[in-house]
Amino acid sequence: MRIPCPFCGERDSSEFTYLGEALRRPDPAQPGAAAQFFEFVYLRKDPTGPHEELWYHERGCSSWLCVTRDTRTHEILAARVVREELASS
Repeated sequence: MRIPCPFCGERDSSEFTYLGEALRRPDPAQPGAAAQFFEFVYLRKDPTGPHEELWYHERGCSSWLCVTRDTRTHEILAARVVREELASS
């Protein structure tokens, strides 16, 4: 599998470390925060099709990427730097 890094270009997935599903951390000040944190830490989806994931370019530029990958084919549909994702939301 090849992942397109915005800084280093297309690279083999062995250069990256997979973190998991791309989720936003719950706000601890919100009501029901304990239940939200339980779901955030322990419950994950197992989707079929396009799925957003976090990848760390460990053997490259040390960037965190939000990668959209099709779980059926492992085709990479998009890759964005995480800080760009946070700024746009």
